[in-house]
Amino acid sequence: MANYFSLLLVILTLVTGFIWLIDSLFFAKKRKARWASGGANANGEPTAEPHKPYVVDTAQQIFPIIAFVLVLRSFLYEPFQIPSGSMMPTLLVGDFILVEKYAYGFKDPVTRYKFLDTGKPERGDVAVFKYPENKNLDYIKRIVGLPGDTVIYRNKQLFIKPYCQATAKECAPIAPVELTYVGSGEFVQNMAPLQRFTESLGKVSHDILRHPVFDQPPSTFYAQPGTQIDEWIVPQGHYFVLGDNRDNSRDSRFWGFVSDDNLVGKAVAIWISFEFERQPDSWLPAWVPTGVRFSRVGGID
Repeated sequence: MANYFSLLLVILTLVTGFIWLIDSLFFAKKRKARWASGGANANGEPTAEPHKPYVVDTAQQIFPIIAFVLVLRSFLYEPFQIPSGSMMPTLLVGDFILVEKYAYGFKDPVTRYKFLDTGKPERGDVAVFKYPENKNLDYIKRIVGLPGDTVIYRNKQLFIKPYCQATAKECAPIAPVELTYVGSGEFVQNMAPLQRFTESLGKVSHDILRHPVFDQPPSTFYAQPGTQIDEWIVPQGHYFVLGDNRDNSRDSRFWGFVSDDNLVGKAVAIWISFEFERQPDSWLPAWVPTGVRFSRVGGID
């Protein structure tokens, strides 16, 4: 849907701009010339300037608005809605976020060709990207593995060995990502209270959730040739992503890596957050909010 909307914005901008340009260069001059040679009416008063054609008038009014939205949405910031709980507790269902489109480079809104590189993803970024198995879908996950990194997810513990071009003795060994237990009970899945931990990824500290019993079977993981079943070496130009709700997220563990070409931008803020919790016998449609979580408005860790 987002791809179609971007294409529609581009088409509307081009069509309305073209109509305005053609009218300004040719037809507007002819209308003014006919009006200037029309003289005065029977009372000696100058005749009124003729009205612009409806199509031209409409194009001139909506072109600046559409062009502004196109530039804002394609190159600066784009709003997204969080539809699932795979990024809890960082992002909840009903959060509406802003994604910084220029964080990882300026891209053409239709072909997604990057024509200007403005930065690279950093470990710990919350990023929106095109789902590798269906480019019409937008996914949001946390970047944990950078190009060249070795990533292991074993017994609910994340291990990372940063990419190193030096000799093996000078490279840092693979090490577990630091976890600090926070508590449990705030979030529940399948009637079990989820455990909350603070995870440190480089300069970024954020909270994750783990199910106390359920564990993803390694046999379901994406198998990368030449590595163990729960180990991945991130290719150049690609990234390894995970959901913060580790036992309720379909991410790089299951379908592989995210290429730089598929990156949309960096999630930077929650601009509004709605609640949709209601009783089963409620007469309200499911899409109608039941409240606003003002406390969630702000930056994203």
